[in-house]
Amino acid sequence: MADVYLHGHHPSVLASHGARTAADSAAYLLPHLHDGLQVLDVGCGPGTITLDLAAAVGPSGVVVGVENVDGPLEQARSHAAARGDERTRFERADVMALPYAAGSFDVVHAHQVLQHLTDPVGALREMTRVTRPGGIVAVRDVDYASMVWHPASQEMTRWLELYHRLARLNHAEPDAGRHLVAWAHAAGLSRLTPSASLWTYATPEQCAWWGGTWARRTLESTFATQALERGLVTADELAEISAAWQDWSRHPDAWFAMTHAEVVAHV
Repeated sequence: MADVYLHGHHPSVLASHGARTAADSAAYLLPHLHDGLQVLDVGCGPGTITLDLAAAVGPSGVVVGVENVDGPLEQARSHAAARGDERTRFERADVMALPYAAGSFDVVHAHQVLQHLTDPVGALREMTRVTRPGGIVAVRDVDYASMVWHPASQEMTRWLELYHRLARLNHAEPDAGRHLVAWAHAAGLSRLTPSASLWTYATPEQCAWWGGTWARRTLESTFATQALERGLVTADELAEISAAWQDWSRHPDAWFAMTHAEVVAHV
């Protein structure tokens, strides 16, 4: 069965993903990077994390970011041009059949990718194949069931229930974080360094951004399209969920957190 990317690549999604950095999304990996490494960033999206990884491996390093559609790659190349980065390459590729020889990279990284795949173990095997002996495979995924917020609302709880249902209809695992160690073992990886970290939104500025992002994505992204097409929700219900995100984002006591699991696997 083909993989379905639940978020899609609407501008509201790319704007959210384009705010990510290696510091807030790959801090567990940064201590393993040094000048001269060759890095593959799988599911690179608009490339902001990828370009931070390129800075970490220096001018003698090589970083390649891959996506399975062209839209995000165009943004990634624009971000590279804005940074004056002429070394980092952005290419179209499928994680299940990477177009690289065995042992091509020192580090293969994927952020928020495995949760969307029907065969995450197979993806890890393919990532391992293109990693040289002595290199590392590094993955980080959220666990949607770990998402907690205040103040509570029925509409935001409905949003999370919808997300879980849609992901599982796509034969994907929205609570991927808790499965990373098991998936790595199933892929034949045994030398693991697991960890976890949080994304937290608690200041007025953070809550305004996070709530505003999901208020738009609830109405405009592939999440909305799939929910409507499958008859799981009405347009009016999505509008109510979007309004609830906006209300939450403006509340003086707003707080939101989610857990991400991380694994560094030594090949």
